[in-house]
Amino acid sequence: MTSHSKIEVLAGRRIVLGVTGSIAAYKSADLASKLTQAGAVVDVVMTEAACRFISPLTFQSVTGRKAYVDDDLWVEHVLHIRLGREADLILIAPCTATTLSRLATGSGEGLLPLIALAADCPMLVAPAMDVGMYAHAATQANVAVLEERGAAILGPVEGRMASGEMGLGRMLEPTSILGHVRQSLGDDGPLAGRKVIVTAGGTREPVDPVRVIANRSSGKQGYAIAQAAVDAGADVLLISAPTCLKAPVGVDVRSVETASDMQDAVLAAVDNADVLVMAAAVADFRPADFQAEKIKRRKGVPALELERTDDILALVAKQREKSGTPVLLVGFAAESEDLLDHARAKLDEKGLALIVANDISQPDAGFSVDTNRVVLIGTDGGVEELPLMSKIKVAETVIARIASLLTSTS
Repeated sequence: MTSHSKIEVLAGRRIVLGVTGSIAAYKSADLASKLTQAGAVVDVVMTEAACRFISPLTFQSVTGRKAYVDDDLWVEHVLHIRLGREADLILIAPCTATTLSRLATGSGEGLLPLIALAADCPMLVAPAMDVGMYAHAATQANVAVLEERGAAILGPVEGRMASGEMGLGRMLEPTSILGHVRQSLGDDGPLAGRKVIVTAGGTREPVDPVRVIANRSSGKQGYAIAQAAVDAGADVLLISAPTCLKAPVGVDVRSVETASDMQDAVLAAVDNADVLVMAAAVADFRPADFQAEKIKRRKGVPALELERTDDILALVAKQREKSGTPVLLVGFAAESEDLLDHARAKLDEKGLALIVANDISQPDAGFSVDTNRVVLIGTDGGVEELPLMSKIKVAETVIARIASLLTSTS
């Protein structure tokens, strides 16, 4: 992850990463690295037991900052107060049964529990312990106490334990924890309290039980927009055509297959929505007749008759005339020629507040790749041509523009 892939919601945010005495501590080094590369300022605080599993030097190497241990409490006066008050978020991963107990009872035994007592920021806790330990009534009571006080408990998940047992007790993977961190830090973002619907992926129109008419959309840009909306604090519904991507943490996902499925899902969801972002590549045509049995090769080349699918954005715009929602409609235009002319026509015809146009003939933009080269066109006629950037950065730019438009319409 380079400076070009820093995540806006994490940039410059101070995170205390507590690491406790579990074999899962080795995953925390990867987590600390991911947080740092995303732009966060990470202060690792290790318990005495954690230092038996992994060295403080490991964390210093990936964060570029000192990793604190219990002995540091006696070196810097009121260290726990400084770290607790400076933190935007406290994340404890892994969190053992012992540390869960100390947090729940308000024990000040050790630097990490003291920081938790001194802080007034959100706290995320990712438990990691053996199956029986996590299921024990005492552990469950401690979890309940922490949740009641506002801490978010992340996991655990089922898997193989160090003891060889299988069950609930494994720490969440670093990528999932990173998603929860983004959601927590974005809670008070510019789209807080807003409902945003994002469509993504490419629809599939069945020809017979085996074959489909599809397109090359990977869904990467739509999923990135859903993540950026979560980062901005929105309540996000992602209506997704088939894709191999994993949905962002905090997103409600509705899976669809065909253009008709997506149409039904969108029209059912847009009531009371603030924004609809149609990033999906919806099929313009589908087979006029579905063949119930597989078409056999030996019968020769079939004649395939196509029919138009409905224009979902046009239907939403018509529905909005009565309901008044969504407040903003945002469309995408993937074109191979006359990019600006086609995009402007789509903007006007469908009553869009913003259209994101990209030239899919460019090898470094469009389908499947991780970068995009887009032009943003608004109703005021303004054209903003963005340089080549990651789809993550494109998504952040689009969401920032949406937040600005919502503010101007309030």
